[in-house]
Amino acid sequence: QVQLVESGGGLVQPGGSLRLSCAASGSIFSINAMAWYRQAPGKERELVARITDLQRTNYADSVKGRFTISRDNAENTVYLQMNSLKPEDTAVYYCTADVTTNWQIRGDYWGQGTPVTVSS
Repeated sequence: QVQLVESGGGLVQPGGSLRLSCAASGSIFSINAMAWYRQAPGKERELVARITDLQRTNYADSVKGRFTISRDNAENTVYLQMNSLKPEDTAVYYCTADVTTNWQIRGDYWGQGTPVTVSS
């Protein structure tokens, strides 16, 4: 089994910053891409940022220049540094990982989500 645990969410004022972390653990042989998604109330889940095992990144247009995704392959951890936060960034943030397990089975795993609220 593979588990992903997010942390770092919370309440922040507009213009503030937060750093989300997501640690993967369990029967992991390798991790391919990792990504952050978010889902705001009444809206569909959307991709925020993605990073490959070779550190290639891509971002949603709405967060380019404000958010930075990074990963520590040795620790099986992905981060999302969020700066210049806006009220429209309010959502539950989920991390996901494309994992190959020790039994050579490949699949997508999701964390439980961490809420981010941007409000004054």
